[in-house]
Amino acid sequence: MTLSVPFRPILLVEDNPMDLDLTRRAFSRRRVLNPIEVARDGEEAIDWIRHWDEGAPIPVLVLLDLKLPRVDGLEVLRRYKEHPLYRSIPVVVLTTSEEDRDIETAYRLGANSYIVKPVEFEKFVEVAAQIEVYWTLLNQPPALRSV
Repeated sequence: MTLSVPFRPILLVEDNPMDLDLTRRAFSRRRVLNPIEVARDGEEAIDWIRHWDEGAPIPVLVLLDLKLPRVDGLEVLRRYKEHPLYRSIPVVVLTTSEEDRDIETAYRLGANSYIVKPVEFEKFVEVAAQIEVYWTLLNQPPALRSV
């Protein structure tokens, strides 16, 4: 079955309440129409696989922090990208880590993009604008079917 939701959600995987609020405010300021779903740790992020299997709308994009409690973001990325149905969901790593090892590992595991979070709100809004324009308007994701 092909998913036909007017605006597929964006899954935001973020444990820091301030960064979560910052991201939501930036997308709100941009008037992003995609609903924002939230996973507050790596285990919740992995649980979304079950939700999608049960019919929850499949996200147009996952914004993934790496520094997460319970299960780290690189493990979440690995689990998403090894899944036969959900591996094509674009995953943008949005994190504070500028470590070469994290960047290389994220791309090796299948990240579609790696962005270091800006600290200033206005710069973050610019990043949100770029994410919105490219990943929700220009990019053509594959039609995903539910299991």
